[in-house]
Amino acid sequence: MLDKLDHVAVSVTDIAAAVNWYKSKFNCNVVYQDDTWAMLEFSNARLALVIPEQHPPHVAVVRSDAEIFGNLTTHRDGTRSVYVRDPFGNAVEVMAEDHL
Repeated sequence: MLDKLDHVAVSVTDIAAAVNWYKSKFNCNVVYQDDTWAMLEFSNARLALVIPEQHPPHVAVVRSDAEIFGNLTTHRDGTRSVYVRDPFGNAVEVMAEDHL
């Protein structure tokens, strides 16, 4: 069975402006939004908008054994994850599947 890609996160400097831009250009729903990040849902994927001071740009993968990648942190939305770096320096968030 293949792992599930939960979301891709891109860095922005203004969450509200970024949400407004994406909503004006594409058909998507805002799942969550505050001053530091937002989650947009498309029919086949989710896009996180993050400010660099809070989260790095990253891809997020769901794993049943996420804890083997390191100590999981519980986030304000109830998800648990750990950030790791691939060999090329890209951030990968490994999420526990218990948030689904």
